[in-house]
Amino acid sequence: MLRDGNPKEYHGLSVHKAVEHVNRYIAPALTGKDVTDQSALDHIMISLDGTPDKRKLGGNAIYSVSIAAIRAAACCSRKSLYDYIAGTSLKSIPIPSFNVINGGHYPGLVQPFNEFIIMPYGASSIEHAVEMGIMTFQELEKVLTRYLGKKPETASSYGYAAPSEDPEVILDLISEAIANCGYKDQMGLALDCASSEMYDNESDTYLMKGKRISGDELIRYAKYLTEKYDFVFIEDLLDENDWDGFKKAHQEITRTNLLGDDFIVTSMNRLKRAYESNSIDGFILKPNQVGTLTEALETFSYASERGLIATPSGRSGGVIGDVVMDLAVGLQVGFIKNGAPRSGERIDKLNFLMRVHDLNPGCSLSDITPILKFREKD
Repeated sequence: MLRDGNPKEYHGLSVHKAVEHVNRYIAPALTGKDVTDQSALDHIMISLDGTPDKRKLGGNAIYSVSIAAIRAAACCSRKSLYDYIAGTSLKSIPIPSFNVINGGHYPGLVQPFNEFIIMPYGASSIEHAVEMGIMTFQELEKVLTRYLGKKPETASSYGYAAPSEDPEVILDLISEAIANCGYKDQMGLALDCASSEMYDNESDTYLMKGKRISGDELIRYAKYLTEKYDFVFIEDLLDENDWDGFKKAHQEITRTNLLGDDFIVTSMNRLKRAYESNSIDGFILKPNQVGTLTEALETFSYASERGLIATPSGRSGGVIGDVVMDLAVGLQVGFIKNGAPRSGERIDKLNFLMRVHDLNPGCSLSDITPILKFREKD
């Protein structure tokens, strides 16, 4: 992402240069081109930039134009963006998952796992799934209040701040909230470990419960957790460059799906290497990581053709009307990462799914039963 670097404006994070690049270089290069030829438009921008990471024009500049192009194409076709992406009638709505407790650094404790997630895989409809997520989130506040003796803090990603450095304590509290709501056999768990944030390259260790442990120990601990709790997926269990570790984890952890986010970064080359080494079950689809919609869709197609999971995800600090939701519906994925059901842009995503359902009679909630590995092993 290209930033201006001027400390006097937005602490250096302003993007006037990226906007200038759109107006001065990208717009003239694309003027007069066919807006429905997404691949051609994206490759013009890729060639115009000429760097492997889009640092010349800025990935933010190129990505914004890429998304603007497909929105314009959908408008010209008189279709909603998700219908334009789907190219056919919709059959299913993805199941939302909810990031309810956020890890990280807090006064007095460090919770090494970044996101504790719930997923209402047993819901009967999208309306039911949304209700289950919100009801569990609200019940969890009561459970945490009893545990802490006070109301839980709100974390930066809008979930509740982690109350303990022990993942099992948190998973037990979430499980209690799920049980209190009567959702025990309908609600699964998931983790985004984001372990690169807790990895120390010099010692080749990870922080866990106040001490440093090896990658092998982390794999064994994760395997133990999957045998104790029902996880739909675990994301980024190890450092993003630990290729040997991911391969070993995938061999040893068989009761859940292992996904890569920082590990894959929506890169075709990284996904291909991970698939060929049998290191993952899927990846988190974030188009802005790779810079154009064409490249993101190529990575999605590669995964889909090989039976890998591709899970679109909203981003922290995301926007209303996020294109990721149109991709999730248009590509007919099984489930998405939606964040905590608290902030406006996250609520907007839930409303989007319910609107799509209302506008498409006969479109049902996705059935992800075939990929629930904890059911296969029981």
